[in-house]
Amino acid sequence: MSSAPLTLYELAGADPELRFSPHCWKTRMALAHKGLESQRIAWRFSDKARIAFSRQGAVPVLVDGDQSISDSWRIALHLEQRYPERPSLFGSRDAIALAGFVNRWADSMLLPAVARIILLDVYEQLADEDREYFRSSREAHFGTSLEQLVAPQAKHLEQLRQVLAPLRQTLKGQPFLAGEAPAYADYSVFGMFMWARCTSGEELLAPNDILHAWRERLLDAFGGLARAATLASPLETGARHVQ
Repeated sequence: MSSAPLTLYELAGADPELRFSPHCWKTRMALAHKGLESQRIAWRFSDKARIAFSRQGAVPVLVDGDQSISDSWRIALHLEQRYPERPSLFGSRDAIALAGFVNRWADSMLLPAVARIILLDVYEQLADEDREYFRSSREAHFGTSLEQLVAPQAKHLEQLRQVLAPLRQTLKGQPFLAGEAPAYADYSVFGMFMWARCTSGEELLAPNDILHAWRERLLDAFGGLARAATLASPLETGARHVQ
């Protein structure tokens, strides 16, 4: 096993300490689960040349010795194989396929539901040189302006509530999606909530929501790693409430 330090390239806002990518948060929680430290490097959309060595243009990118791994799911699989003596991210080999399903569900269903609520807030946190790319790419994807996308806020919050229904049913009988302890299935979903928490003042979960309690447990996991994350200023996100 290589003794070289791990290096993680993470998406950052205008404030280099504001690390908000949902996929990078999946990886940060996975590293913490494994008890692995990494050098964390702030990366922006305009910095594509800095990760050209990985042969793609998005983060997270993890450098582990002489290997560079992109995509949060591929990074999780790499960590599980590379460090088998450390706590498993999945619990067992049989659970990897189920965690993969949860990860794909989070990416395909939960991410767009959250995006319709917070994308304008995300835009406001970006460095000036990233804003044009972000706006044009996201507006092309959704087929409307960011302002129009987020405008029916109450409608989007209700749609998010419906998307989250299967998670609420699962958590009625156990503290985490993976069971009695958190695992990668939890981190796949939690990354989406950290995306919102770091960039937006919009509270996505009511205090009496069973998912709120689940999120609180993960905010406190690993010595409060996620709870200590840098958040956008409430003044920069319409002075809405951020816990």
